[in-house]
Amino acid sequence: MQAIALAGFGGPEVLQLTTCPDPVAGPGQVLIRVAASGVNRPDVVQRQGHYPAPPGESELPGLEVAGEIVAGDAEAMQQAGLAIGDQVCALVAGGGYAQFCVAPAVQCLPVPAGLSLVEAASLPETFYTVWSNLYDRAGLQPGETLLVQGGSSGIGVTAIQLAKARGSRIIVTAGSDAKCQACLDLGADHAINYKTQDFVEEVRAITGGKGVDVVLDMVAGDYVAREVKCLAEDGRIVIIAVQGGTRSEFHAGLVLTRRLSIMGSTLRKQPVAFKAAIAQQLRAQVWPLIENGSIKPVIHAVFPAAEAAQAHALMESNQHIGKIVLSW
Repeated sequence: MQAIALAGFGGPEVLQLTTCPDPVAGPGQVLIRVAASGVNRPDVVQRQGHYPAPPGESELPGLEVAGEIVAGDAEAMQQAGLAIGDQVCALVAGGGYAQFCVAPAVQCLPVPAGLSLVEAASLPETFYTVWSNLYDRAGLQPGETLLVQGGSSGIGVTAIQLAKARGSRIIVTAGSDAKCQACLDLGADHAINYKTQDFVEEVRAITGGKGVDVVLDMVAGDYVAREVKCLAEDGRIVIIAVQGGTRSEFHAGLVLTRRLSIMGSTLRKQPVAFKAAIAQQLRAQVWPLIENGSIKPVIHAVFPAAEAAQAHALMESNQHIGKIVLSW
């Protein structure tokens, strides 16, 4: 099969089109003929040498795919309600940048009615991540206010639409007026240009001094101290990336007196059972919202798989709004 492999660690140019043996589905797995592969920020971090694949997983980058099941563990497929020929999208721990990819059967979801395989490939990584962190960890409730850092990212556009559909009020930050407007168009109630505005002061004004209930943070670093100041009583920060650095200092007194929670998580190394539980929630709670049009994929660009380097360069430019996808 053709695949995109790392010729080394470094810039986008290390992504090289190559050929390698087709993977073989093992116990509990299916083999997918890949039509499209999602591109995500963790792929960039892996390419730079800072996010290796978990032991036993493919060294090829790529955490989400969509395509057709062509083989697999018959018992696992039956238990997951799958069959040869089904069109699915799947979360994987590696190997997504390839014409064939293995995935645990329980991490596969049907392509939502009305969506193309390219659109479906943009779903798993961000929806698994957003659901796990906003609902399983932070316990976001209808009527609560959510602050999303980086509202125009793939994670951001997913969080906006999902939280809006489930009855929350959404404030986002983004790096340009155009990105802020895109977030508002997707359903955000307020958008703050972090390059020209102080998001702490803006959140205070928007909420009448109360603060937000949940912060979805992809920055960390010195943002954490500012986010603590943004939280309402019993507020929660959930950190899912550290693009701004790993060191943070914050006002611990506020954490105590306002009963705040600061938490974090990663998804890639979690066991299959953990991800399977998220998949079940997505299928029951979120897939109907996609199929009725309440939530729509937001795809900024689709590249031929051979142009994966250009796709990564676009992601690192931060000029995109929504997802970037590779087509096979």
